[in-house]
Amino acid sequence: MARLHAQRHYPMAAEPLHAPVRAEGERLRVGYISADFGRHATSFLTAELFERHDRERFEVTAISLRQSDGSAMRARLERAFDRFVDAHELSDSETAQAIADLGIDILVDLGGYTIDARPSVLALRPAPLQLSYLCFPGTLGAPFIDYLVADPFLIPEAARADYSEKILYLPDAYQPNDSRRETAAGPLSRADAGLPEGAFVFCNFNNGQKLTAAFFDIWLRLLARVEGSVLWLKGGTEAYERNLRERAAAHGIASERLVFAPWAEQSAHLQRLALADLCLDNLPYNAHTTASDALWAGLPLVSCVGQTFAGRVAGSLLGAAGFPQLATDSPAAYEALALALATDPPRLAALRAELAAARGHCALFDTATYTRHLENGFAAAWERHRAALPPEHIVVPRPGA
Repeated sequence: MARLHAQRHYPMAAEPLHAPVRAEGERLRVGYISADFGRHATSFLTAELFERHDRERFEVTAISLRQSDGSAMRARLERAFDRFVDAHELSDSETAQAIADLGIDILVDLGGYTIDARPSVLALRPAPLQLSYLCFPGTLGAPFIDYLVADPFLIPEAARADYSEKILYLPDAYQPNDSRRETAAGPLSRADAGLPEGAFVFCNFNNGQKLTAAFFDIWLRLLARVEGSVLWLKGGTEAYERNLRERAAAHGIASERLVFAPWAEQSAHLQRLALADLCLDNLPYNAHTTASDALWAGLPLVSCVGQTFAGRVAGSLLGAAGFPQLATDSPAAYEALALALATDPPRLAALRAELAAARGHCALFDTATYTRHLENGFAAAWERHRAALPPEHIVVPRPGA
């Protein structure tokens, strides 16, 4: 299906725009192309990565496909790159030509088929190597994408045939994180967040599109079995919230036991997450950035591992955080683990303490090491290209391995 979509909507140019391979010894020119350089989940994850790139080895350029939102994050990103190109008013062909004129060696696509992404730019082949990274959790099916950045948990060897790209495997989680992210300071009570003070608080802050009837019903069963508990959800439209309350009522759950949170700035959201007791994940589309947010806040996350990239992300993150036991292999096991943690306060308290202790040293939040791994992957892919070898699966080793 992805291949058909790419062929129909984004046919690859007959001749590439990019220049011949440059001389050995020069810094690699890496370009990141995205419509999400601003107040967006992608930037919340990647800001420190861009700041930490080794400028002795890499020259790093941003190609922004959307107008500045004026946010502090946008300003931070503009400072993080060697060059920041605002291409939101350029056509696809003009954007591709600008990338080619910059001599970008490796173009990293942070959009895929998401909103405001522009695969047509990459279809013109403005760079010798083109990678899909982070934002689109699956194959693009496009011949103009050479590599997909992933990890062994996300894409096991047996699943490689499902991807048109060769896989660039990072040793830990594929997802970067910002260890410099800010959490709002000051006192915050449950009452401030509209939560009952003595309740057990289950939460899920994923977008409503990820919610399925099967998993929502699991959450309702948990509410029924954990006395006085509430379910704290990301707010949505009036119709969305009404539909969920009505489904809860049909299962005998009082509507006030569903609490909907308003939008909050990222720092305030990270602060309020600590008010919850247990985060519940979705399937078939896991928590991605929201999973990292929960773990950063010291909030345990119970997930269920699926068969696709999108359904394996939280398991990847939990493994990199050092808590693979929280990624269950079936909905029944997921429900059982969530219930066990919710009804065993000492066990849950110990888990929270372990999460807090792990934050300073686990692979998930070690952005410096993550950046070196990604850079080594870029370098390995480039060496193959310079040697006139076709793309092939690349496994980035840990130092000393």
